[in-house]
Amino acid sequence: MLKAERVAHIQETLERLYPETPVPLDHRDPYTLLVAVLLSAQCTDARVNQITPLLFAKADNPHDMVKLSIEDIHAIIRPCGLAPMKSKGIAGLSRILVDQYGGQVPADMAALEALPAVGHKTASVVMSQAFGVPAFPVDTHIHRLAQRWGLSSGKNVVQTEKDLKRLFPREKWNALHLQIIFYGREYCTARGCDGTVCPLCRELYPQRKKPVVTRKG
Repeated sequence: MLKAERVAHIQETLERLYPETPVPLDHRDPYTLLVAVLLSAQCTDARVNQITPLLFAKADNPHDMVKLSIEDIHAIIRPCGLAPMKSKGIAGLSRILVDQYGGQVPADMAALEALPAVGHKTASVVMSQAFGVPAFPVDTHIHRLAQRWGLSSGKNVVQTEKDLKRLFPREKWNALHLQIIFYGREYCTARGCDGTVCPLCRELYPQRKKPVVTRKG
């Protein structure tokens, strides 16, 4: 199957399997989404969704968050992992939002990336899911599947994002980001894919019999 055929088949399959793409992180607005995405680094969405109600009960906006100490935030988000860095990031970005943006999350990629503890992937998620701006956030899960499906060289997430943006229509990026994540969780997991269970891998590579080894990016 040629790459163009693979791309078309992958897009059609994902749209059929996941016609709706709800955001897996519970949130109410751009700020609560930004905090939730920050907390999701090296933590499951399910765990984040257990912790954010506790945090947002104390502060669900930058003005209230800056009233909490870093220690207060740390105590609540500790189960999410990387709590020291994340608590400092939440406190720091909340202060900047209050001081520089009137308590609003800017709908600007560069401004988001300049916030403490907010990297390109987090900023991309907020731009796409909070503001509807086409973006293609690539985490380790999407990077893994793009490599398995022959869509990218798989060297790193930066290259994978460029490759996926080049291969898929811009208007599909936001939905595809979530569809690929949903598919990876259900069919093509981090533990591996032997080419006999995963529907897409089986169709894309019908002769594949051995588990796929994915390089780390």
